[in-house]
Amino acid sequence: MAARITAVTVNSPRPAQLAAWWAEVLGFEVVETAEDGCTEIGPPGQGAKGPVPTVAFVPVPGPTPGRRRLHLDLNATDRSQAEELDRLLALGATPVDVGQGPLTEQMTWHVLADPEGNEFCLLASTVDPLSGGAPRT
Repeated sequence: MAARITAVTVNSPRPAQLAAWWAEVLGFEVVETAEDGCTEIGPPGQGAKGPVPTVAFVPVPGPTPGRRRLHLDLNATDRSQAEELDRLLALGATPVDVGQGPLTEQMTWHVLADPEGNEFCLLASTVDPLSGGAPRT
């Protein structure tokens, strides 16, 4: 037997607002909002602990200090990397320099941050929506 990731948890001083931002980015919807303000998002029509991990935004009093040890990697599903980058920037993502250097054949991802400074990467390959299959390009 093995374990399965059912949710990724993100600390946030404003969980509802950050959950709404990520729901727009991922095409997710709010799955649950707890009394303490924890807001969980997931694929449309899927509840918690479904086949695709949800993202839970947990209230904390302030920003997490230092560099986070975990980040999300995103792949576009229906457009090119450049088109998805434009969309993410229009939604409020910001470019982040973590020493990655310019795009090359070997370094094909953009490092970005969400409105609260959580880093994530936009990879060059595209994937089928909600699939765990191999990249298409």
